Amino acid sequence: MTKRNITESVSDALVRLLAEAGTSHAFGLIGGAIAPFARALQNGPIEIVHCRHEAGAAFAALEGYFTTGRPGLVFTTTGPGLTNALTGLAAARWEGGKVVLVSAASPIQNRGRWAFQETSHLDVTGAFPSSGLFHYSALLDDVTAFPVVANRLIRGLRRPGPFVAHLQIPLSLQPTPLPLSPALRAAGGNRIVADSGVIDRIARTLSGSSFVIWAGFGAREASATLTAFAEKTGAPVMCSPRGKGVFPEDHSLYLGVTGLGGHAAVDEYMTEHRPDYVLVLGTRLGEMTSSWDHNMLPREAFIHVDIDPDVFGAAYPDVTTVGVQSDVGEFLTELLRRGGAELRSSAKPPKKNPFPKAPEARAEGPVRPQVLLGAMQRHMLEEGQPVTVMSEAGNAFAWATHWLRFSGSSKYRVSMGFGSMGHAVGAALGIAVVGKQKGVALLGDGAMLMNNEVSTAVQHGAPAVWVVLNDSRYGMIHQGMQSIRYEPFATAIPEADFAKMADAMGAKGIRVVSELELPAALETAMREPGPVVVDVVIDGDEPAPARKRNQSLLGQGAN
Repeated sequence: MTKRNITESVSDALVRLLAEAGTSHAFGLIGGAIAPFARALQNGPIEIVHCRHEAGAAFAALEGYFTTGRPGLVFTTTGPGLTNALTGLAAARWEGGKVVLVSAASPIQNRGRWAFQETSHLDVTGAFPSSGLFHYSALLDDVTAFPVVANRLIRGLRRPGPFVAHLQIPLSLQPTPLPLSPALRAAGGNRIVADSGVIDRIARTLSGSSFVIWAGFGAREASATLTAFAEKTGAPVMCSPRGKGVFPEDHSLYLGVTGLGGHAAVDEYMTEHRPDYVLVLGTRLGEMTSSWDHNMLPREAFIHVDIDPDVFGAAYPDVTTVGVQSDVGEFLTELLRRGGAELRSSAKPPKKNPFPKAPEARAEGPVRPQVLLGAMQRHMLEEGQPVTVMSEAGNAFAWATHWLRFSGSSKYRVSMGFGSMGHAVGAALGIAVVGKQKGVALLGDGAMLMNNEVSTAVQHGAPAVWVVLNDSRYGMIHQGMQSIRYEPFATAIPEADFAKMADAMGAKGIRVVSELELPAALETAMREPGPVVVDVVIDGDEPAPARKRNQSLLGQGAN
């Protein structure tokens, strides 16, 4: 931190520093206790997106970060405003995002006196495996501590990997002038690169052996490098659900997706052609990615590359794992350079297209989800404009992961480990507003009823699209009960007309009751400049491709 002689308030300085760190939008709700900070946002370079619920604000900020790489910012008042946002912040921690939450706090002289929505220092534990919710949390009660707190925030936002932070500022301190205003250091974060000796040993190990690649979301910034590495080594590639599109899904070396919504072709390949090594790139191999399935194991070892060393051996503690702490792109570049022409995989190439063929549209009956996904592929993903699709926790996740293919400018997002319902509703808003592109959410009717930011999208003219799988039930719960031999109960939802709801809020609503109506509805949604809700009445009895998740539940003693 260097010093500036310009007098600023705490709020003005914080807004300036976050803007200089790359933040472009702030999502939240204004309340009396956060009013000075909100006014500083209004007068500064960061655009306010005034949401309808703090959880939706946090989901939107997170997906804005993943779309652009710009740190997300959430602001809330005290009490329920703060606690409402915590689910979205927990998702940010699970997903590996960079998000800062700025909330109000009760002044020190009012704490313990039952002040309205009294809130003191909140530091949440237990929301993330083996650690607290926040990487950094501070209650700013003294203006002289601001440079220290601000420096910690900026260093966290500049470092490689995730960073979820919480700064609480009492109302009385938000407009307080700073004695000297801090300035942002120009230097950025360093890349994490493995030791050259480690890479040399791995190159010698892999040369001439059979190895396949298991790529995850952590390899997304190394997509081009990964593709070049696979082509030069001949190594087949499978991806986690979050890693869809990291490797082109129409490539001849592509095996398919693993885990929930994954492809049987992957299981068949790993059973018939078990490799010596599996090179794991940027995935934690959690339950939704691997189902902890021992058919996915290599003969010799996992070689696991990640910037977080805590993931090594966590999913498969009984399997030999060589952990390499490194940026994925840097590692692959060095591995190719050091391995040379001898670094070729002897693994068999894939022989099977993992994606099924969508059935032809029929004139009668409710819409089959697989027909909807086939129509989304043709009329949303293959039209040439950049699109980010986020599928919601539930059957939507399984359907989208299994059926949609990503290989060009379109991207896929899903929250697997945390899997909060309502995430995709806010996500479409964040993708559209921050990324200035089509943000498409595929979600169930239960999720659409849980968290609604359509009104916010209308206010901002955001090109957000919500495609609702409307089956008047909590579909994954209903089918999941059946799969583990329970008679479904309490899963029905009264039928809702989301198209009418969208119209009532000022968005465009389209209701689809026939498969023949899908092309026109989806094309209209892509043409519209503002928010659109496509309400699709689906056949809820079509079984979602969630076989491995259900097997995992049975294995854990669900029945």
